[in-house]
Amino acid sequence: MNVRTGLGWDSHRLAAGRRLILGGVQFVDAELGLDGHSDADVLTHAIMDALLGAAGLGDIGVHFPDTDGAYEDADSIELLRKVVAAVTAEGLRIVHVDTTILMERPKIGPYRDAMRERLAGALGLEPAAVNVKASTGEGMGFVGRLEGAAALAVATVEPHAP
Repeated sequence: MNVRTGLGWDSHRLAAGRRLILGGVQFVDAELGLDGHSDADVLTHAIMDALLGAAGLGDIGVHFPDTDGAYEDADSIELLRKVVAAVTAEGLRIVHVDTTILMERPKIGPYRDAMRERLAGALGLEPAAVNVKASTGEGMGFVGRLEGAAALAVATVEPHAP
């Protein structure tokens, strides 16, 4: 068995007047959103990079450049579906995704299950195969100063049996 892993990372600035979307779920109680060319969903972007890395397919900037107007305000879950199709076309099957959101607030607890289900649906996995965790910056760095948020993801893939 040739199991492969990929690591993904993304960060975006926090900004007033923007929606906060993480894992394809809008946080209705968020005071600030994330600023970016697409919907700025750092969690989904980190997962896409992890999957592309595991498949040896570059990164999201190669596939969905922020210089291309076609991706302005794009729904990252739809982009994730395209990444899943590309990974599958390489003869790989996604097995598991583990993530960590780095953010001071709001707390992700009330949204965790919805994020896992939304991501699992796009990944073609059961929610139990998608883990979503969170941590704060404890007042340090850009996360701690409420300047931005970031996410890390690890994806595990294996050859797809014909």
